[in-house]
Amino acid sequence: MSAETFLRDYWQKKPLLIRGAFPDFQSPLDPDDLAGLACEDNVEARLVELDGPDKPWQVSHGPFDDETFARLGRKDWSLLVQAVDHYVPEVAELLEHFTFIPRWRLDDIMVSFAPPGGNVGAHVDNYDVFLLQASGQRRWQLGGVMGEDAPIIDGIDLRILADFSVTEDQDWVLEPGDMLYLPPRVAHHGISQSEDCMTFSVGFRAPSMDEMVTSWADYLGEQLDESSRYHDPDLEAAHDGALIDESAMARVRRQMLAALDNPEQMAQWFGRTMTQVKYPDQLMPPITPANEETLRSALLEGDLLEPAPGSRLAWHPCKDQAALFVDGDGYTCSTALAKRLSSARAIDQEVLALEDAATLLVTLVNRGSLHWVEDDDDLDDDDDIADD
Repeated sequence: MSAETFLRDYWQKKPLLIRGAFPDFQSPLDPDDLAGLACEDNVEARLVELDGPDKPWQVSHGPFDDETFARLGRKDWSLLVQAVDHYVPEVAELLEHFTFIPRWRLDDIMVSFAPPGGNVGAHVDNYDVFLLQASGQRRWQLGGVMGEDAPIIDGIDLRILADFSVTEDQDWVLEPGDMLYLPPRVAHHGISQSEDCMTFSVGFRAPSMDEMVTSWADYLGEQLDESSRYHDPDLEAAHDGALIDESAMARVRRQMLAALDNPEQMAQWFGRTMTQVKYPDQLMPPITPANEETLRSALLEGDLLEPAPGSRLAWHPCKDQAALFVDGDGYTCSTALAKRLSSARAIDQEVLALEDAATLLVTLVNRGSLHWVEDDDDLDDDDDIADD
């Protein structure tokens, strides 16, 4: 199936099971790797136990420790770790298979591990998701599209649907390499089968209208001049001093729409919003700030730059130039430079031929959005030193 066919017939319309989406798939990490990540302070992780020590469907948040995993039994629990692509480059490489969807729509890859019986209950998500089976088997049962008012079970930590019925012919067991696409608000229930399983969930950003309207209003308010105020030069004599009449409301609507309907400002706001980093603490500026001379020298010697894990870049045409959006900020540059830096490829010395490239690269390196690609030989030398 082509990307065009998928987007036309399935994207945000109906589920799709893709058998063998990744033939002979081998998971790039194992359960021990995932548990290790869940023990790290800066990693978002959850543990869901069907029969927890304190109550049913108990949810605990990381970081966890060895004692936590030691007390768990051999069934009926799930470990979920967010943004594993930010920490494991081999997992991040999977995102290259989804570039037919704009990169700024991608959120992260969550990885879940579950022994037999492990699940998080029947639920809905507010975003699109691809569920790739990485190891073991998971049974997926799908229901219909559920509204916001769908009843949920009271008194537990999870938003589990109170009423879930399986749609006919939408009950499958996925093997490694199989993948299931789900549009928003489709009810689903995934249960680990007779052996341990891992599932990779590729999720997409979908801010709510509430979030978008509030964010847009806040951004626009910061751009408006203090002198931009309600005005009524066409005011007529009032017969009732307390009445807000239709002419006043029409005037408000005109003035508000004129302020809100600003395509250039909206593009600036949206680019910043959709490139906000998931975990700002991940952007680590260098200990020694870069300058143009050292940066040029390093690139000319063959060093490469790349986006830092979790960094997000996008661009938008802006008159005869471009707006480059990086981790919630905007920069004006040439279209060629914006395209090159947001292309997700390693950045080499050829970029220096583009106008003002070095200046912008220094800015992005010093804020932690770009970093130097580590040399495998250097890593090997470090390992040797550690072994000695």
